[in-house]
Amino acid sequence: MEKVRFGIIGIGNMGSGHLDSLGHNHIERAEVTAVCDINPARLDFVKENYGDGIARFEDYHDLLKSGLVDAVIIATPHYLHPVIAIEAFEMGLNVLSEKPIGVYTKKVMEMYAVAAKHPELTFGIMYNQRTNPRYQKMREMVQGGELGDLKRVVWIITNWYRTQSYYNSSAWRATWEGEGGGVLLNQCPHNLDLWQWIVGMPKRVCGFLQYGKYHNIEVEDDATIFAEYANGATGLFITTTGEAPGTNRLEISGSKGKLVFENNKLMWTKLEMDEREFNATATGGFATPKSETTEIVIEEPSPEHRGILRNYVAAILDGTPLLAPGVEGVNGLSISNAAHLSSWKNNKWVDLPNDGEEFWEELQKKIASSKGKDASQVTGAVADLSGTYNSK
Repeated sequence: MEKVRFGIIGIGNMGSGHLDSLGHNHIERAEVTAVCDINPARLDFVKENYGDGIARFEDYHDLLKSGLVDAVIIATPHYLHPVIAIEAFEMGLNVLSEKPIGVYTKKVMEMYAVAAKHPELTFGIMYNQRTNPRYQKMREMVQGGELGDLKRVVWIITNWYRTQSYYNSSAWRATWEGEGGGVLLNQCPHNLDLWQWIVGMPKRVCGFLQYGKYHNIEVEDDATIFAEYANGATGLFITTTGEAPGTNRLEISGSKGKLVFENNKLMWTKLEMDEREFNATATGGFATPKSETTEIVIEEPSPEHRGILRNYVAAILDGTPLLAPGVEGVNGLSISNAAHLSSWKNNKWVDLPNDGEEFWEELQKKIASSKGKDASQVTGAVADLSGTYNSK
């Protein structure tokens, strides 16, 4: 194979972006040969802007069986990510899924079992934030021991502001039936992934979630997650879609210093002596370790989605290691699921990892009581949840 032929399933916000990258030859050794969407207007958009050279399908099964693609990009609503991926694997196709990898870990693990039967296929997830060299540097420093023993990680990520109009734009959005969650499942998968990618998975979490606090929606639009790690370190994750102006500040404290990433600046405060050693040897009751703060300047831009696409193509054609393997998608989702379950259980701690059975059972109750949306509440896209999928 000299060039990877992509099929894009779901030509909504994200699918259109990937279509632009592939359809305008921004990704070397790759092309888009087929697209799929249940909304005829989106298929007309593809024809008008990209010509007749791209096959158009209304049913994703037809695209998978077409023989026109080597890999599929799944950009549908969340519930269908693992469903379509499973079928694609069974058809011998490579899979690149949009985030989140799914809505509940139980289904994701079923997908992983199928993927494991096809090790020859390349399975990735669109965690484009992993391409940011600043997050990569933070991970390198934490994993390399430059911060010493982890003490605390705090991420205030409240710059996800969304209007009611945003939630009204699609019938599936912000409902238990159609989306399966709110800010944690839609806006924050990247942040939850980076949180665990940089410092590792917590051993348990406690979630305080508020549902429809700032918007007329069923799902959470405000969330605070407490985390505890195996070494006793603690974590705090705060997010919302109802706060303006918002903040994006990631702070990681260790025994040898502190990293702070905010306003696109990465600051490193290095202690002259490990705090644990200083604490044991210092004689003054109010003494503090000496430190030096410097900015870690990184000029390299973040390639974002196109960076993941290029890496994915290189993985298929050259065997290059994936920056965002699909099997790692369950990590951030596990935190999200556990936070939801904790909030439904009066904020009790939920251990990680877990089999996801209890979360799945509770989610079914939410789905059963979901009010959904009628046509009067939808201002855009396809106001129909009965179809195979809607655009993301």
